[in-house]
Amino acid sequence: MSERLTYEAAGVSLGTADTIVERLRAAVESTGATGFGAFAGLHPLNDHQLLAASTDSVGTKLVLAAERGALRACGADLAAHCINDVATTGAEPLFLLDYVAANRVDPEQIAELVEGAADVCREAGCVLVGGETAELPGVYREGRLDFAGTCVGLVGRTALVDGSHVEAGDAVLGFASAGVHANGFSLVRRVLEEEDYDGPDLLAPTRLYLPEARTLRGRAKAFAHVTGGGIVGNLRRVVPDGRHVEIDWEAWERPPVFRWLERHVEEEELRRVFNLGIGWCAVVAEARPGELAIGRIA
Repeated sequence: MSERLTYEAAGVSLGTADTIVERLRAAVESTGATGFGAFAGLHPLNDHQLLAASTDSVGTKLVLAAERGALRACGADLAAHCINDVATTGAEPLFLLDYVAANRVDPEQIAELVEGAADVCREAGCVLVGGETAELPGVYREGRLDFAGTCVGLVGRTALVDGSHVEAGDAVLGFASAGVHANGFSLVRRVLEEEDYDGPDLLAPTRLYLPEARTLRGRAKAFAHVTGGGIVGNLRRVVPDGRHVEIDWEAWERPPVFRWLERHVEEEELRRVFNLGIGWCAVVAEARPGELAIGRIA
């Protein structure tokens, strides 16, 4: 292709997002919060336990999913995304709340989204305790909607995984994604204007990584859920200042959807925006036989 597409040209600026985060830091920390910028916020429940909470939405994947009749997958995206974020702390998810907003509520669409979220909640042992539905004409265009949620979990102070013990020489383990998951779809939709793609890994829901997190508790020094910002960008959120992440980009085979995107997006931009086939990372002292080591800490 003569013109390479970018996330910013598609309407999303990662730089602006970073700036907003930094501007909000003082306001958030003035309330007594700590650890701002992590995958999940922490709040002491008592002397021995912490609550871990995360909020997110499905984003513009909803536009494409609605057009292709795949909204149930987006319900699964929401639950898995929020639960995964909470799991990065070593926490067990307790409950999930959801929020659906649209120009006009379509009961069938709402049912698809909530049922998809419930599928993942049952798998995770996380209770879907309720939510909210809002009709907002004038805010959303006709036929458009948004789906957001909050997950709350519980972790013991001695079991907390926060990256503070990550050292140079530690190994980065990678765990496969199901495809694009739920990030970068503003750019995906722009690429679709140039070339169609209908492989199952385009709209496959975000994988739930709670089983991997449970298996690695007591051994992992840090967990990273690979969402917006790519593999390196999300690992940086859990690696101490002064440490660097070195990734072997040839250590795994990318799913076909990323080979399609490669034809339209520069490699550097792909690494900044997408998971490229790795949806979850764990930092451990060393990799064991059978584990996929995709990099190291320097």
